[in-house]
Amino acid sequence: MFTPAPPAPEGLHKLAVDTIKFLSIDAIEAAKSGHPGLPMGAADFTFILWSRYLKHDPRDPHWADRDRFVLSGGHGSMLLYSLLHLSGYDLSLDEIKRFRQWGSKTPGHPEVHLTPGVEVTTGPLGQGFANGVGMALAAKMADARFPGLFKHRIWALVTDGDVQEGITHEAASIAGHLALDNLIFVYDDNKVTLDGPLDESMSEDVGKRFEAYGWTVMHVDGHDAAQITAAYDTAVAGTGKPVLICARTVIGHGAPTKSGSSKAHGEPLGANETLGAKRAAGWPEDKTFYVPDEVRALFAARAETLTAEHDAWKAHEAQWLAANADKAELYRALRDRTVPADLAAQLAAVAPAATDATRSLAGAIMQKAAALMPSLGGGDADLGGSTTTAIKDSPKVLRGQFVGRYLRFGIREHALGALANGLALYGMFVPYTATFLTFSDYMRPAIRLAALSEIPAIHVFTHDSIFLGEDGPTHQSVEHVSALRIIPNVHVWRPASAIECAAAWASACARRNGPTELIFSRQKVDALAPHTVEDAGRGAYVLEREAGDEADVVFLATGSEVGLAVEAAKALTAKGKRVRVVSVPCMEVFEAQSAEYRASVLPAKGRRVSIEAGRTDLWRAWVGADGVCIGVDRFGASAPAPVLAEKYGLTVAAVLARVEA
Repeated sequence: MFTPAPPAPEGLHKLAVDTIKFLSIDAIEAAKSGHPGLPMGAADFTFILWSRYLKHDPRDPHWADRDRFVLSGGHGSMLLYSLLHLSGYDLSLDEIKRFRQWGSKTPGHPEVHLTPGVEVTTGPLGQGFANGVGMALAAKMADARFPGLFKHRIWALVTDGDVQEGITHEAASIAGHLALDNLIFVYDDNKVTLDGPLDESMSEDVGKRFEAYGWTVMHVDGHDAAQITAAYDTAVAGTGKPVLICARTVIGHGAPTKSGSSKAHGEPLGANETLGAKRAAGWPEDKTFYVPDEVRALFAARAETLTAEHDAWKAHEAQWLAANADKAELYRALRDRTVPADLAAQLAAVAPAATDATRSLAGAIMQKAAALMPSLGGGDADLGGSTTTAIKDSPKVLRGQFVGRYLRFGIREHALGALANGLALYGMFVPYTATFLTFSDYMRPAIRLAALSEIPAIHVFTHDSIFLGEDGPTHQSVEHVSALRIIPNVHVWRPASAIECAAAWASACARRNGPTELIFSRQKVDALAPHTVEDAGRGAYVLEREAGDEADVVFLATGSEVGLAVEAAKALTAKGKRVRVVSVPCMEVFEAQSAEYRASVLPAKGRRVSIEAGRTDLWRAWVGADGVCIGVDRFGASAPAPVLAEKYGLTVAAVLARVEA
């Protein structure tokens, strides 16, 4: 059992806290930008956490049984960088000196794929909070599968800004509902925001709010070591609930004139204020980036103890696997997030032959993906019946019941994507989420962070266009597919058939360096000419080829509009035109193909025509200046789908009129 380290002697404790503060201050002064207030105010309670309670191994930042520490207030990044450097992670003093500079490992806000020891990319407030909840949920699911193997916690430092953002309310609610008692969050309650006192914009009792969510709440003086230690001891002993420790602190603690004010929040202290802070602390005035030998020794000794803890756990892991041979295969499959090499072929083999909506076709295919990939798990925003994404052979994940893979996230789309990011960052699981496409607006910040952080999350979106009909423009997605496509490092699939759905799911499950958006229809799609999962897996392919060597017209279409392109092509062919139909289920994957393949699909000659029931802007790059973009560049309307098709020019007659004109 992991036990806290003994406290440092009082003098050494203060020296270590001051080291954290002044490393942060000096880096911010050198960069001439940054946020000194949080590192100065939170140094006391984070030092105690990192030097005594946090279970981690600087030698191996990816140790499976480590505690996770999330700095949700990412603007205080220098606090985390100082702790990582002192703890012995691969983050040199030179990198601290290069804070916020080109090519450094110390960017303005922490980035998980860039800096060893950073668990989450944070900055947009509230996202890190929700990531931590997702990690705690993943840890519960891992423990349910492998009881006795893991014993770790999720810690986070959250700020006034975090607790104000709406996403935090949703994430805190589900954490309390599920009684995630492996979650310990410390609220840096300094009563100051960037523009002034907190009481100018917020007046509720945060502690009572979290108690109502089902959390255990404690209040401490964030600069009192005894109170902090007592709170941590209570938290790690277990309360049966997630824990919020409200630590009352002074922002910019130790700054002679700026402490306690917004002036310490978002800009360097300045030379005079820095000098005054060093004098008040008895810190060497003529030194910058100074780490006393005693502090180095303190953290080095702690690292040795933690390494021994890790080595002991590895021995325990080997013994556990030997004693639980029936679970060893599952453990390795989850640890490595194994994907069958022939996943696409296996999914194609079960692709339904019936003509149906792609949400239904994909739903059937997803069941096979879940059977082949025990790491695949997720859920929906109370829309499983509509998105067809419930894993049928899995129990629901409920309070105290975490062995299943189907999660009831509730109507919480703001937190949904961030929870999935936390599940993915934890390891072992490939998470998916599901909701209507129009609600991707609520998830967009998390999707963007997944792309930036190279997180392998899968987002299923159904009801993909104006063709959902009578519900009207509030639910009819027009700009959403394009809005997702313009986020860098996002793959957006909009399949037109069961085979394309199989290719989309296979690509999403195998991808490890970014999120995948799967866009499915409520409306039925037409039966198409024979095509293969290999062709679809390349992002675009020739579905129907022109007679002869050159095409007069090349249609490019996605989703349900591929059938429309096929019918329009037949009409043009009957008039003597040579017409090619190209299905483009995923632009991003197609763009990554070789130039030769792309040229074979899209010939240089022939007028190009795009058809998609959404914004046409992005298609202009594909069809060229003399091409035609057919789509929907205004909001939808409440009416039956056939009426909308006629009114918005998405019929064969309307397409022919545009092309012939």
